[in-house]
Amino acid sequence: MLPGHPRNPHSVQVRNTHELYYLKTRRAQEKMDRQENGLKRQLRVCVATCNRADYSKLAPIMFGIKARSDIFDLEVVVLGSHLIDDYGNTFRMIEQDEFDIGSKLHTIVRGEDEAAMVESVGLALVKLPDVLQRLAPDIMLVHGDRFDALALATAAALMNIRILHLEGGEVSGTIDDSIRHAISKLAHYHAVCTCSAERHLISMCEDHSRILLAGCPSYDKLLTAHQRNDYADIIKSWLGDHVNEQDYIIALQHPVTTDIKNSIKIYELMLDALISFNKRTLILFPNIDAGSKEMVRVMRRKGIEQHPNFCAVKHVPFDQFIQLVSHAGCMIGNSSCGVREAGAFGTPVVNLGNRQTGRETGENVLHVRDADTHNKIFQALKLQFGKRYPCSKIYGDGNAVQRILKFLQTIDLSEPLQKKFCFPPVKECISQDIDHILETQSALAVDLGGTNLRVAIVSMKGKVVKRYIQLNPKTFEERIELILTMCKQAMADAVHLNCRILGVGVSTGGRVNPQDGVILHSTKLINEWSSVDIRTPLSSTLHLPVWVDNDGNCAALAEKKFGHGNGVENFVTIITGTGIGGGIIHHNELIHGSTYCAAELGHIVVSLEGPECMCGSHGCIEAYSSGLALEREAKRLHDEDLLMVEGMTLKNKEQVNAIHLISAAHLGNSKAESILKTAGTALGLGIVNILHMVNPSLVILSGVLASHYENPVRQVISQRALLSAQETKVMVSKLEDPALLGAASMVLDYTTRRTY
Repeated sequence: MLPGHPRNPHSVQVRNTHELYYLKTRRAQEKMDRQENGLKRQLRVCVATCNRADYSKLAPIMFGIKARSDIFDLEVVVLGSHLIDDYGNTFRMIEQDEFDIGSKLHTIVRGEDEAAMVESVGLALVKLPDVLQRLAPDIMLVHGDRFDALALATAAALMNIRILHLEGGEVSGTIDDSIRHAISKLAHYHAVCTCSAERHLISMCEDHSRILLAGCPSYDKLLTAHQRNDYADIIKSWLGDHVNEQDYIIALQHPVTTDIKNSIKIYELMLDALISFNKRTLILFPNIDAGSKEMVRVMRRKGIEQHPNFCAVKHVPFDQFIQLVSHAGCMIGNSSCGVREAGAFGTPVVNLGNRQTGRETGENVLHVRDADTHNKIFQALKLQFGKRYPCSKIYGDGNAVQRILKFLQTIDLSEPLQKKFCFPPVKECISQDIDHILETQSALAVDLGGTNLRVAIVSMKGKVVKRYIQLNPKTFEERIELILTMCKQAMADAVHLNCRILGVGVSTGGRVNPQDGVILHSTKLINEWSSVDIRTPLSSTLHLPVWVDNDGNCAALAEKKFGHGNGVENFVTIITGTGIGGGIIHHNELIHGSTYCAAELGHIVVSLEGPECMCGSHGCIEAYSSGLALEREAKRLHDEDLLMVEGMTLKNKEQVNAIHLISAAHLGNSKAESILKTAGTALGLGIVNILHMVNPSLVILSGVLASHYENPVRQVISQRALLSAQETKVMVSKLEDPALLGAASMVLDYTTRRTY
C-alpha cells in the first residue's frame, strides 16, 4: 500500500484448499444423487469467463443458473487475464462468489502486443478441446467481443457444442466489431441488449427466432445495488476520507488495437488533462490488449501511482465499482462501462477516441473523438463534471437474467445442430445469370477492308452490340489515328452498354504474323499497310491485349465459335467477296503455315492460261471468282453493249459491278451466265484441290457471293473430286459479319480460356 493512501477494505477472501475440495465433492455427490433418483436430465451449461469485465455480465446469469439446480447443471471455465497477477488474479472473486471452477486455463501469452494476442488465441485453442470434451456441455455461454471469447466460440463450434452469445449485434467501431460479429456467426443463439443490436443480427441473416432481446445482465444487479446505504464508506475506502460523492473522477482507458499509436497519445493527453483538472481520480489499469504495456509505461512516467490526486488500481469488485461509478462526478476514458452502465445512473461521461464510436449512448455521454492537446479533454471535463443526467435504460430494465433462463429452457437439444442463416429475399441478380455473363463479357473487333474501316463491340454470344463504320483512309497515319479514335469511342460506349471489354481483335487483308501482331504484306486494296505493327499502338493506348490475324483466318475462327464449324474438328472456310480468301481448321487448330501464308486459297491456280491476278500470277481462283473479277467481266460486257437485258436498269453515273452481272444472268443473259459458270467452276476446282490436300469434313462458303456459288461448287465436287471426298458437306455461312466475329473470337477464346 502506498504511503498516504487509505487502506482498501476490499481484499478478496481466499478459501482454504481443503474447503474448496470439500465443496466440490459435495456438489458432485448432489449431482449423482439427483441422477439416481431419476430426475429429469439437467441442461448442462458451461459458462466461460475471460476477464473481470465479462464476469460482471456473466455472474448474474451464473447465480440464476445455480439457483435452479433442478433444471441446470453449471460448469465454470476460467481463462485469460483472470489468472494473471498483474491484473489482480480476479478468478478469486469467482471463488468468493462460491462458484466451483471446473477448469483454469492459462491462455495468455505475455507481451501485450498484436502477436501476443494471436498467440493467446492459439494457446486457448490448444487447451480448450480437452476441457470441453471432459465437460461435454449442452450449451456454452460466451460473452462479448474479446479475443479470448473468439477462441471459446471457435472451439465450441468445431466440437459441435451449442453457443449462446451475449451482447452480440452491437457496434463499437474497432476490431472488437469484427470479433463480436465473428462470434455471432459461430453462435447458435443470441441474447442481445438493445433493439438496434437485434436488428443488426437480423440483418446479418441470423434466425430471428433464436434471438432474445434480454437487456444487459449486469443491469439486473446495478439498478438496485447502487442504492446501497454504504456507498459513502466505499468511496472513502478507495479514494480517502475527505472525498465526497460527485467530487471525484473514475478513469478507465483501454488501448485500441487497430490504432495503438493514437490511443496511447490520447491516453497521455487524458492523464495531462486529469492532472490539470486537479480532482481526486480513481484510475484503473488498462486491459490486456495490445498496447496496454505502453499505456502503463506512460502512467508510470508521469508518476500517476505516486501522485496525491490519483489512486491507481488493477481491479475493483463489481458491486463496489457500481457504487463508485454511480456517485462519481464524472467518468472518463473509452470503457464500454462509460456508455452502458454509467447511463443507468445518469453519471456524466467523457468518452475518448473511437473505441465506442458506434455504441448507443444516453445524453450523459460527451464524445472527444480526437485531440491534439489536452485542452480539449480538459474543457470536456469542465462541461461534464458534477452534472447529473436522466437515468437511461437503453441497455436493460433489470429483468435480463430471468429472460435468459427462460430462453435456455426452450432450447430443444433434439433439433439439428447445424445453424441456418435467414437470408432476406433479394431481387434476382441478373449479373449471376450465365446468359448475362456471356452477354456482358465482350470484345472490341476491328475489320480493315479495302473500302471500309469497321469497329464493333461483340458479346460472348456473337451478338454485335454496337457497330461503327468509316471509310478506310488512304494513308498509314490517318488510318492509325482513325482506328484509335473509333476504338476509344467504343470503349466509352461499352461502359453505358454494360459491356466489359476483354481485349481487341483485328482482322485485316494480307499476310499477318499473329504472334507479333505485325501485318507483313498487304493486298493492293489497302495502301501503306505492309510491315505495320498494329498491336503496339492499340495496346498502349487502350491498355488491353490485342490479337491480329488475316481476314480469311478470322472468318474460319468465327465459324468455329459461332457458326457451322462449331464442334467440327476439320473444316475449311472460303470467303467470296472483293477477293477470295479463307482459313483452314485442322484438328481444331487454325493453320498459319511456316511463313503465315497458309490458306491463301484465292491464289490456288486452276488454269495455266487464265486471266492475270492481282498477286501477279495468272489463273488464280481470285482472278475468276472474286467480286473484282466479276466486276471486270461486267464492265467488259457493258462496254460491248452485251450486259443489259430486258428488266434491267442502270441509273445515271451508276458504276457497273458484280451484282449487275448476276442480275443479267438471272434474267437470261447467256454471256453473263457463261461468266458465272466459269467463275463457279474455277472456285469448285480450287476447293477440290483443298479437299485432296487437307481432307476436311465441311466446306463453308462465306461472303456476299456465297449463295451464288453453292450449287456450282457442289456440282464440281461431285464431278471432279475423288470418291472419298465427294460426300464432303458444303454449306453457306449463316454469319452476317464473319470478319468482325472472327476478330472478336480471338479475344473471347483466349481471355476466357480456363486451364484445368
